[in-house]
Amino acid sequence: MESAISPNVQHGRQSGFRRFLHKLNEQKFLQAMAIPGVIWMIIFNYIPMYGIIIAFKEYDITLGFNKSPWVGLANFKEFFADERFWLIIKNTVGISFFKLLVGFPLPILFAVLLNELVSVRFKRTVQTISYLPHFISWVVLGGILMNWLSETGLINIILAKIGILKQPVAFLAEPKYFWGITVVSEVWKELGWNAIIYLAAIAGIDPELYEAATVDGAGRFTKMFKITIPCISGTIAIMFILAVSGLMNSNFDQIFVLRNPLNADASDVIDIYVYRMGIEAFRFSYATAIGLFKSIIALILLLTANGVTKKLTDKSLF
Repeated sequence: MESAISPNVQHGRQSGFRRFLHKLNEQKFLQAMAIPGVIWMIIFNYIPMYGIIIAFKEYDITLGFNKSPWVGLANFKEFFADERFWLIIKNTVGISFFKLLVGFPLPILFAVLLNELVSVRFKRTVQTISYLPHFISWVVLGGILMNWLSETGLINIILAKIGILKQPVAFLAEPKYFWGITVVSEVWKELGWNAIIYLAAIAGIDPELYEAATVDGAGRFTKMFKITIPCISGTIAIMFILAVSGLMNSNFDQIFVLRNPLNADASDVIDIYVYRMGIEAFRFSYATAIGLFKSIIALILLLTANGVTKKLTDKSLF
């Protein structure tokens, strides 16, 4: 038997579609502004996804995507059996975890403290100074860091002057220092920039909440912990979910600039390994398989972080 759709349901669907068209017409200029972004995303994000199939093939550039022979999961198995697999995973997760541990709460703290400044001029000056490092490329900043961290560099001179070092240390030649260098340098570079979204969230808090708290005798720290942080908790939750989903990313630009053969045991991360296999060794299928593995893990982390955050705070991406 064919199920009949009642006239009321049909009318409801038609009315909903008309409302959608009416709203679309009202926002036609906004929708037109979004079209270039949608086109860009389709061209550079969705169409290239077709190339994922080479992760399951032995890609031959002369044969192309379709005619290259299938090898199934052979590329994934080879990566899992690689003698450097666990070292690469340890470096990737370790560097990203410490960046999350240090680099996630600091912009929140910085934004909250910056919001408490009374002098507008001083506040803007601090903001501007904190933003500036973000606009320095890692190529330039990497050169500066290599100079500072050399045996005759600024860091060695300062540490020797205050008596911490007796002999100069080539910091980038020692694997044990590499994780710390990457974490500190990235936090310094991105602290001010990452605080922008929290400052914007703080700016949206109703001033009457602070006024009422002042009348009740609340001090600055009380208002900070009872009003400011709870009011931006939604933003914090969303940023935390996105940060956790990026644990498999370790900032290719930064590590590519700072790594060298002497610190390879601490700087060999997934992104660097993909670059070496794909660009240097021309093993495109193998590199694609590793990249796909990384994307799957990132998706699992995103879903897990979203679910946990939703249960704990009732705030989530979806």
